[in-house]
Amino acid sequence: MKIDVLSLFPTMFAPMRQSIIGKAIERGAVDFAVTDFRDYTTNKHNNVDDYPFGGGAGMLLTPQPIFDALAAVAAASADQSAGHVVLLDPAGKTFDHHDAQRLAQYDHLTFIAGHYEGYDERIKTLVDEELSLGDYVLTGGELGAMVMIDATVRFLPDVLGNQESASGDSFESGLLEYPQYTRPADFRGMTVPPVLTSGNHAKIAEWRLKEALRKTYLRRPDLLENRSFTTAERDLLDDIKSEEAGD
Repeated sequence: MKIDVLSLFPTMFAPMRQSIIGKAIERGAVDFAVTDFRDYTTNKHNNVDDYPFGGGAGMLLTPQPIFDALAAVAAASADQSAGHVVLLDPAGKTFDHHDAQRLAQYDHLTFIAGHYEGYDERIKTLVDEELSLGDYVLTGGELGAMVMIDATVRFLPDVLGNQESASGDSFESGLLEYPQYTRPADFRGMTVPPVLTSGNHAKIAEWRLKEALRKTYLRRPDLLENRSFTTAERDLLDDIKSEEAGD
């Protein structure tokens, strides 16, 4: 996968060269580049922003630098395209697990990380979608782009050491992930649930499902509202509700 980012602060993306994503870049599974779109401004003062027409607080990013930077990204690509273009915008759709899976299907992604008060509306004619991390405003789109890239790259083949790590993550099944333990079995009096050391894989699977349901019920009940439950899941959830109520 090729990933490009347009940003005024390229050095903020240093973490992308670390950990799992860094290894994916080293192996060539990900081709990652950040373009400073200030380099493409034709303004004699090197400005990339200006006051909004009609007045108002803050400054807006002007279209010319971003249009030209995106054209340069496309020109440098084998297919002469910037790929699927994502604009980081607080007004965009809230990014979630399914978006990460969907974005991982593209061969080329370009993220536009804005700054200042916002964008000249004409910039949005360049993009395929607008995404946001949530209902809050950051000082720029860089952190949002890094989060989205991190979540997306994990779904690329062979990026994780064990692809089952992604399939077992929270949200993959529509539930939060069940509790996990490793050695020692007894740490300062805190013991691993006996079922996990029993060797009974059917019982382990049932325990994991029940505890995933429990965690979701207690922490994110909204995830259960539209879930199509199996009979086994419904029985387990009834047990959980009874247990949590102290019955």
